[in-house]
Amino acid sequence: MTGALIVLTNLPDQTTAAALARRLVGERLAACVNIMAPCQSVYRWQGAIEAASEVPLLIKTTADRYGALQAAILESHPYELPEIVAVPVQQGLASFLDWVADETRSLPGGDEPAR
Repeated sequence: MTGALIVLTNLPDQTTAAALARRLVGERLAACVNIMAPCQSVYRWQGAIEAASEVPLLIKTTADRYGALQAAILESHPYELPEIVAVPVQQGLASFLDWVADETRSLPGGDEPAR
């Protein structure tokens, strides 16, 4: 295990997705966020089958930052029940995984960057 995670969530549009991505990277909760192409999601919600266009985010972070990352997503997310799924990274390029760890460390003194 590397301690790195890939976290997935979906947003309703590009503007909301970009704002969340910038917040997560700006607050050092993610080293990188890929804003994917819009996709069509089909799901059951409150007893009905629904379909919606969504913008997936692929978020690179660490297990140490997951709690704060999840809290930030929940605070910013417009959905009543957002998808937030973390997948552990089993293997990867060591220098890339080191970069993810470095970019998600809290700033010296424990201060978080300003929003």
